[in-house]
Amino acid sequence: MLRMIDRHAVQEMLSEGLSAGEVARHFGISSRTVRRIRREARVETADDASARRTRRVGRPRVPDRTRDRMRALMEGDPEAPRQEILRRLREEGVEVGQSTFYRLWPEVRGSIPRELMVRFEGVAGEFAQFDFGQVDIRLPEGRTKRIHFAAYRLNYSRWVWVALVPDERAESLIRSLLGSFEPAGGVPLRVVFDRPKAVVVGTDEHGRPIWNATLAQAAIDYGFTVELCAPRSPEQKGSVENLVGFVKRSFFQARMFADGEGDLERQLLAWLAMVNEERRSRATGEVPRVRLEEEVRRMKPLAIPPADNGLRYPVQVGPTAPVDFQGVRYAMPAGACGIPATLHLYPDRVRIVTGGGRFEAVHPRFPGVGRTSYLKGQRAEQLAAVAGPRKRLYFMRERILELGPVGEGYLTELIHARPHTWKGDVERLFALLEEVGEPTFLRLLQRALFKRLYGAEYVVRLAAREVAS
Repeated sequence: MLRMIDRHAVQEMLSEGLSAGEVARHFGISSRTVRRIRREARVETADDASARRTRRVGRPRVPDRTRDRMRALMEGDPEAPRQEILRRLREEGVEVGQSTFYRLWPEVRGSIPRELMVRFEGVAGEFAQFDFGQVDIRLPEGRTKRIHFAAYRLNYSRWVWVALVPDERAESLIRSLLGSFEPAGGVPLRVVFDRPKAVVVGTDEHGRPIWNATLAQAAIDYGFTVELCAPRSPEQKGSVENLVGFVKRSFFQARMFADGEGDLERQLLAWLAMVNEERRSRATGEVPRVRLEEEVRRMKPLAIPPADNGLRYPVQVGPTAPVDFQGVRYAMPAGACGIPATLHLYPDRVRIVTGGGRFEAVHPRFPGVGRTSYLKGQRAEQLAAVAGPRKRLYFMRERILELGPVGEGYLTELIHARPHTWKGDVERLFALLEEVGEPTFLRLLQRALFKRLYGAEYVVRLAAREVAS
């Protein structure tokens, strides 16, 4: 659509005797458009909007009531996406085409007064930002691999730390956050999050956030407070580009990696050294490492080395004395049945303590066999607390079944091979399990299954041969 000043030029060139074809070629328009402008009244104003309304030039005008209603909806819900505003207009019977709506959007939004932007810049040691991200990295032969990462940045110095994480759950969040405090040299006053689900589990009746209990305890232990960045409010992170976007563009998407593990981690450490110790920050004009020295003087020292910090989770000891946590069952003393407890989660182990510290058990984080973890002697200790011969028998059966497909398979064959005498076999097999431990016991059951030897005496004989050899 030609502006009024250009329409004036067309009219002047035509009045000078140029043909419609010559004028059309000069402006890059059609001859038909030139002939239409020849028939229009002389241009008297350069105000495109008012002239087009008067002369009825261009698209038909959108009714004022459509603009007013669109504006009212946008003012009433500033965070609503465009598609939602369009849907509401159509539900109300406002006739507006999709292309017209998207053409009006920037015009109407630009007419709505905005709040004065205030950037949340921090002083040394005050703010840090934490975000999760995911990206597809490039590998040789055109392959890609999706990875998750955690990004941490100190607001004042722009010092950055990035860690690869298996997922975006609470444990990954807390461990990567604490793991960022260590190389940064301390703990800031506040950490700002972009409302990840691992931070907030809901809101109370007053609309206040309900924090993840494990994160809240870590904040208390290390002495920082948690803040949420309002949705779509990047200014609350300071005058610096989006943290996750910066890491993606500057590192992950700018490189190719030999693999998704060793080479990726080596290149990541080299990149962190470059952005923290060599390159000047665009936001501050200084190398982050230089400003970090001032931050370290203001930040709190780590109260607990991250590797020694057990994340705390409230748990309940079940009626058969296990604690179920993240798909693993950890055995507790028989006297702890039904008692509330606290599970301290470490990278390599769990420590479970009941209220008052009366009962305690420390297990490997992941059992060597199956999904149930027993400490040495725990099965026998629990068996001693079971009253009645039938209950004791089925307790022993259950411990063999817990060993997984091999235990279940052998017990099934045994019961069908000896339907009336399997009870004695179960007692002998349980005693052997306690004596040799789970890995050896499972290996013996597997050999007996392969040889179709269904009876405790065969398994005991295999164990004796193994010891003799």
